[in-house]
Amino acid sequence: MNATDRTPADLLTSALAADPGRPLVTFYDDATGERVELSVATFANWVAKTANLLQGDLGAGPGDRVALLLPAHWQTAVWLLACSSVGAVADVAGDPAAADVVVSGPDALEAARACRGERVALALRPLGGRFPQPPDGFLDYAVEVPGQSDRFLPFAPVDPREPALVVAGREFGGAEVVERASAQAPSLELTGPGSRLLSGLPYDTWEGLSAGLFSPLAVGGSVVLCRHLDRLDEESLAKRVESERVTAVRR
Repeated sequence: MNATDRTPADLLTSALAADPGRPLVTFYDDATGERVELSVATFANWVAKTANLLQGDLGAGPGDRVALLLPAHWQTAVWLLACSSVGAVADVAGDPAAADVVVSGPDALEAARACRGERVALALRPLGGRFPQPPDGFLDYAVEVPGQSDRFLPFAPVDPREPALVVAGREFGGAEVVERASAQAPSLELTGPGSRLLSGLPYDTWEGLSAGLFSPLAVGGSVVLCRHLDRLDEESLAKRVESERVTAVRR
């Protein structure tokens, strides 16, 4: 983390400058067998494209509320950083009826229809695959995002003091997210570059977001993000910890 890092998006910019080729997010879904590894550069590319979609096509700007009805998933992590890049408020599991934009996984589409603004659906299929049939009333993220630019510039400066994240009823400013993520890293056994945290925590609490994205990003580490980790037995988990060179586990 650099002294100039005031928002989560700034943390990603610094990580990209420091070592773009290192792994940042390795995702497992133990219900499907999926494994995806994203380097800092690849993750940043997804964030830039998503931020361009959010700002350009969806018309979101600083202060707009984006309800994220998504599980702990690598694409959710992308959306969290895209919101930070634009200056929009990422409202995790937020009320879609009160949101300007809703981003929904396949299990929350009915609830997401309460949003009167723009709606985006994520199939959450392996390799970022699209829906076989796009849900009515939604943009299919996997269809819309590939054509977006790989470079992102916000239309308006992002104020790190303004709200950036809402989770479990608590609101955080951008600078507060960065400060808390950095301060909590030692308690998560994240000691700096090379630290690798395996997290099976959901993204619907600050603890899950901190372990599953923000704290590893803040210290130059990486995260092995596991969905449906409860389906893995202890022996298989131990093998994963060894093969992924994990230095700490939270579940």
